[in-house]
Amino acid sequence: MGGVTVGGSHPIVVQSMTNTDTADAAATAAQVRALHAAGSELVRVTVNNDDAARAVPAIVAEVDVPVIGDFHYNGHLLLTKYPACARALAKYRINPGNVGTKRRDDNFRTIVRVAIDEGKPVRIGVNWGSLDQQLLTEMMDENATRPEPRTAREVTMEAMVESAMRSAELAEECGLGHDRIILSAKVSGVQDLVAVYRMLAARGDYPLHLGLTEAGMGAKGIVASTAGLSILLQEGLGDTIRVSLTPRPGGDRTEEVQVAQQILQSLGLRSFTAQVTACPGCGRTTSTFFQEMAEQIQNHLRERRAAWRGQYPGAEQLRVAVMGCVVNGPGESKHADIGISLPGTAEEPRAPVYVDGALKVTLKGETIVADFLRILEEYVATRFGSANGPAERHLAVGMHETDIPLA
Repeated sequence: MGGVTVGGSHPIVVQSMTNTDTADAAATAAQVRALHAAGSELVRVTVNNDDAARAVPAIVAEVDVPVIGDFHYNGHLLLTKYPACARALAKYRINPGNVGTKRRDDNFRTIVRVAIDEGKPVRIGVNWGSLDQQLLTEMMDENATRPEPRTAREVTMEAMVESAMRSAELAEECGLGHDRIILSAKVSGVQDLVAVYRMLAARGDYPLHLGLTEAGMGAKGIVASTAGLSILLQEGLGDTIRVSLTPRPGGDRTEEVQVAQQILQSLGLRSFTAQVTACPGCGRTTSTFFQEMAEQIQNHLRERRAAWRGQYPGAEQLRVAVMGCVVNGPGESKHADIGISLPGTAEEPRAPVYVDGALKVTLKGETIVADFLRILEEYVATRFGSANGPAERHLAVGMHETDIPLA
């Protein structure tokens, strides 16, 4: 199983979650592998019943990525009944609102003690859809007695933060190390997400897991997640992230991983894959050739990503420009590491190629795509072929100081 460290100055980690029946060990392991291959550095699985708990060790044995167990309602029972499950998982996620009602604190302590015995970190994950109703009621009642009551939304946000902090304090009282705790506070609205995480960050120095819960499907989920996460990440908040997209029927679960990576890469926080800059097209670009070429190059970069990762360290930072006319084509191509400016309407049928800001060659004819890809491959081999390629860059502004290794 692979390892990753969360928090401190370490790069922000991309996380995802399976949607298979965990009891189906083969199907779940296959999806974990697919998510990991797409770039997920942590993968969470539901552990909701005896069959799921029994399957966890077999799943973990078949994958090379840390697997997190997601527990609700009966985690205290499953983790004590199935020590092999507790031992195999890299981290436990506990929802304080779903650890029971009559013996809430006792059940929570049981999970924490297992984590201590097994040397596992814990994410205390509050969600406004399953918030501790007793705590929320108490805070609402207290708010009603104030001369100037706050809104229900404000009290709910405060209750989420209070639930997370009280649970973290209880975990530490049980003996769990301060540096073994991660917090999250999931909501489904962008402004609520920003507000609750700012409040949470102000209350302590625990590493934070960011994510917009129930983000939605397609463009809505992608845009909403990007909007919320970008604000917080730009402020230096967040140590792990997940983009919780609803897949289309039969859709690809790995889409959420690709979106999370693109958010981090667009913000300049991490580099995962070479990027293509392409113009949207206009009346000057009546040909669709530049669109087709941009897609072919993007596909080529995606296909070569795995091989380049091992052979050419730093190639994930490559910037490629594919432009459709002379207006911005040459200039944008010069700003990229390598770029091509295709001829627009009524322009001379020539395609200048720029490498490191300088004109390298002008392409013509039917083999422009193949010729450009050959130049691209030569450039990658020359620039990144040595062990002294550019190191990955990421911002660490405002990052919390706790390091949490996940073996």
